[in-house]
Amino acid sequence: MYWSKPLRHYFLGYLSKKKMKLHLTLLAGFLILFLSVPSFAQKKNRELEAIHKVIQKQQDDWNRADLMGFMQGYWKSDSLKFIGRNGINYGWQTTLENYQKGYPTPEAMGKLTFTILHLELISNDTAWMAGRYQLKRQHDEPSGFFTLLWKKINNQWVIVADHTS
Repeated sequence: MYWSKPLRHYFLGYLSKKKMKLHLTLLAGFLILFLSVPSFAQKKNRELEAIHKVIQKQQDDWNRADLMGFMQGYWKSDSLKFIGRNGINYGWQTTLENYQKGYPTPEAMGKLTFTILHLELISNDTAWMAGRYQLKRQHDEPSGFFTLLWKKINNQWVIVADHTS
């Protein structure tokens, strides 16, 4: 089929304008995607860093024999779960009382060191952590492992479940 020269130029010009729009739209989409990837990674890193700060503060509070400060890393709720060698206990207050019974003095508390073995965000507001604890006291050095489930509640990372053995 033969088209007249003006019609052919109009049609080809129209197609190239459409192609140009498509290419610019695709380019803009790729740029937005490319530029947003670092922000996702940066947000993830900020969240992981925030969790590290909470557990570091817990370690520091423990080593100052500040049990109430240490407990601020836990969810202050009756739904908090603590699983230890005696089974599962529920509640922030119960967890506090158990710590107070088990560690009644600064000497009993000793010096605590946490070693984080794994920390992973499961979602925007949930993470899990696996680690090791070591307690140095005058007459012994108990140690073991823990798994913590973290939730971001009211813009604060807190432990909602603790399994320590």
